[in-house]
Amino acid sequence: MNRIVIICCMVFITSLHAQTFTEQDTLRGSITPERAWWDLNYYHLNIEVKPDEKLISGSNTIRYKVLTEAQVLQVDLQPPLQIKKVTQDGIELDIEHNGNAHFIKLKKQQKPGDFNEVVVYYSGHPKEAVRAPWDGGFSWNKDANGKDFIATSCQGLGASVWWPNKDHMYDEVDSMLISVKVPKGLMDVSNGRLRSIDKKTNTYHWFVSNPINNYGVNVNIGDYVHFGEKYKGEKGMLDMDYYVLRDNLEKAKIQFKQAPLMMEAFEHWFGPYPFYEDSYKLVEVPYLGMEHQSSVTYGNKYKNGYLGRDLSQSGWGLKFDYILIHESGHEWFANNITYKDIADMWVHESFTTYSENLYVDYHFGKEAASEYVIGMRSNIKNDRPIIGTYDVNKSGSGDMYFKGANIIHTLRQLVDNDEKWRAILRGLNKEFYHKTVTTAEIEQFIATKMGKDLGPFFDQYLRTTKVPLLSYKVEGNTLTYRYENTVEEFEMPVRIFIEGKAIWITPKKDWQNLSEKGDLNTLKIDPNFYIDTKKQ
Repeated sequence: MNRIVIICCMVFITSLHAQTFTEQDTLRGSITPERAWWDLNYYHLNIEVKPDEKLISGSNTIRYKVLTEAQVLQVDLQPPLQIKKVTQDGIELDIEHNGNAHFIKLKKQQKPGDFNEVVVYYSGHPKEAVRAPWDGGFSWNKDANGKDFIATSCQGLGASVWWPNKDHMYDEVDSMLISVKVPKGLMDVSNGRLRSIDKKTNTYHWFVSNPINNYGVNVNIGDYVHFGEKYKGEKGMLDMDYYVLRDNLEKAKIQFKQAPLMMEAFEHWFGPYPFYEDSYKLVEVPYLGMEHQSSVTYGNKYKNGYLGRDLSQSGWGLKFDYILIHESGHEWFANNITYKDIADMWVHESFTTYSENLYVDYHFGKEAASEYVIGMRSNIKNDRPIIGTYDVNKSGSGDMYFKGANIIHTLRQLVDNDEKWRAILRGLNKEFYHKTVTTAEIEQFIATKMGKDLGPFFDQYLRTTKVPLLSYKVEGNTLTYRYENTVEEFEMPVRIFIEGKAIWITPKKDWQNLSEKGDLNTLKIDPNFYIDTKKQ
């Protein structure tokens, strides 16, 4: 169990400036005493969405296992939504409201080992997304035919922006039923499998049989049409279903041919798709897209690249649909392996951005993949560390995407054995299957499998903005070299080439010499390592 944070206000010093965090930040981002004593077991989110009023209303049944005795339970819901009442065994309970956090005072004795339920009734006008998915909430849009086209997105902001839940990532619910009533002529697509449709009320019931993180839960409403296929994967036949706007069906049938190509590449590198029981879906939405579990959302306008652009400027980024590939990669890194604290969001984004590289590797070759990931470096800012601030819902630098991918690509070079590297990636998804993790656990797993002390490596790349500088000079047949701009004890090996021959050197803070018979003027430093170089 993560450490419990009960302080009300904290001040942290970042590398750039002092930042003050509030009581609300702590209530949102830490495992409070009112969260720690109970373990999520099941949700039934049962809501009605009224587009004309931009209104949602309904309830969430929260089933939990009692771990230790306590009588106050924290549920999260963000204004302007309001909790109308909370009941347990039909008895209405008192609630103490504190901003986004709501403390429910239970009357029934909570005995360790028992499974109990509370039902939270709520309604209101949820926050509208300004720039989804980065500034999330509800997106209320219309399609080209004037029909409602609606979706949710809430990573970082928190799932409590639209539904009441235990809004901390450390505790995933084991299974979930999502019931959504929508106007006639529209359908809802949510996570998991469609269990039934109440045609009288036009209510769609979706069931998720695997653990799911709270921000991965979604509602997508529109005039959808469906097509699909079956994919023969590592765990048998996988249902792959696609829900798109009626006018986009023919475009989708062409563009989504990349979906089985994605599945083939990622099952090769990462292991079996983690949610066979819940199927795989692509769902068109009015924003760019996001990694909602078994309900991956798509809004890349049926173009390759990132809205038609190659973020790597290598040419390879136009060989695939960025959103389809990237957001699907999150099924392994985000939905299967999930951070406990958003400070460790790099675990999601670095590995998933690197998954694009592995897709290119699988289908176009290793050289193409290297060109792609190296080309991403022009987007790196090195503005602040990749790891954020713990216990206050604060992620690190956006460099977790492009820098993060290059960090992992550098690790691949240090392994220097692609089958062993593949085993590490598959091992991560097996070891942490359907689990929440910390950076420390990921670091330790990789270090153990590589048989190396990677502490200074991760400190350098994740916890500072410093890029190691390999400084060197050539005098006759002698190469002199060292690292600058590094943390203590950073001694990462690097591959160099002299007359085309690969040679490994291990620079340190102090100058070292290498004597070679070959022509040192042919020296090339392998660009696959994320370092800067300077010839003296």
